[in-house]
Amino acid sequence: MKVVYAIEGLSLWVGRAFGWCIMILTLSVVYEVFVRYVLNAPTVWAFDMMVQMYGALFLMCGAYALAQDTHVRADVIYRLIPVRGQAALDFVLYFLFFFPGILALVWYGYEIASDSWRYKEVSFNSPASIQIYFFKSLIPLSGGLLMIQGVAELVRCVMAMRSGVWPERLADVKETEDLLTSADLDEIRAITPGRN
Repeated sequence: MKVVYAIEGLSLWVGRAFGWCIMILTLSVVYEVFVRYVLNAPTVWAFDMMVQMYGALFLMCGAYALAQDTHVRADVIYRLIPVRGQAALDFVLYFLFFFPGILALVWYGYEIASDSWRYKEVSFNSPASIQIYFFKSLIPLSGGLLMIQGVAELVRCVMAMRSGVWPERLADVKETEDLLTSADLDEIRAITPGRN
């Protein structure tokens, strides 16, 4: 579990670090809206910066989402299967779909990023001609982080197949619904008549 927690810790740290892209993205949008509609002086760089920040956030938070088990899954039948069966199914699916897809992301992402660095690529859609080779480097990097986190998930599957219980994950932020206690739910029901 020490190795699994070390990998999860790395994924959590990277996800939290790149989570700050949301602040940069939000401030960019607010600034652009203000200068465009209040000062009538739109920028040439704000839209490109917003696209880059969203792309960085999307790419670099994938391992974080995997570490927190928050990726979308169609679990209509999955949740009805015992834990050992879930773990065995996950184990097989990681090898059939996850690792080949992530390997392709790393392989082709590296090719794309290296070409971009070689040409010192700039955005042809941008009037500001911003450099994008830095951001293209995030493609293979995010794939590498997902690959490492995938190994940790395989270890979790093996442990769950042996014990019949999923190992605990490192705790991070929780959804509001997950934090509600039964007393909170009773209070909510009391103030919202007619709802269960």
